[in-house]
Amino acid sequence: QVQLVESGGGLVEPGGSLRLSCAASGFTFSSVTLNWYRQAPEKERELVAGISSGGSTYYADSVKGRFTISRDNVKNTVYLQMNSLKPEDTAVYYCKTQIQFYDFWGQGTQVTVSS
Repeated sequence: QVQLVESGGGLVEPGGSLRLSCAASGFTFSSVTLNWYRQAPEKERELVAGISSGGSTYYADSVKGRFTISRDNVKNTVYLQMNSLKPEDTAVYYCKTQIQFYDFWGQGTQVTVSS
């Protein structure tokens, strides 16, 4: 079955960095688009970044120049490198893919940016 497992979240000070990972299984990883979303308390879930099967990337305006999405098709893992973190980046971060019109989500990993 399709599984997405995020890791790498934690508490970091403003200006710091974190790298999130999402390990995937149960499907042909190299052929799908993968996305990172986040949801802050009392806010709607928002798309942060995406990477296509061909390596094309997308970033929300709020993270451009600070976050980098990448994928390793051998390890079946997608990454989100987050630099220059701000308190407003505090959220639960989820990875998501769509297979045959169905959305699959991981369980999320908490990122807290605070001094």
